[in-house]
Amino acid sequence: MIDHFALGLGHGLMAIALLRLVLREDLDIDPLLARLKKDTAENRMAASAAGRAAARRVRSASLEAPAQDTEPPALT
Repeated sequence: MIDHFALGLGHGLMAIALLRLVLREDLDIDPLLARLKKDTAENRMAASAAGRAAARRVRSASLEAPAQDTEPPALT
């Protein structure tokens, strides 16, 4: 009688632990996959001519933007 109870209790607790592990949402999300997808997309853009031109436009726009916002010093 006690042997059946001990076996049932042990297996029941293992089943509960397994269910808790399977139902965790953070086990389904891998942050490395998101970073790899982002890096792959950036590499594809850098490999194409259109991607290089777009990156060049962004860089040149970011370099020109501060020059347009500043006013020349007043001459006195």
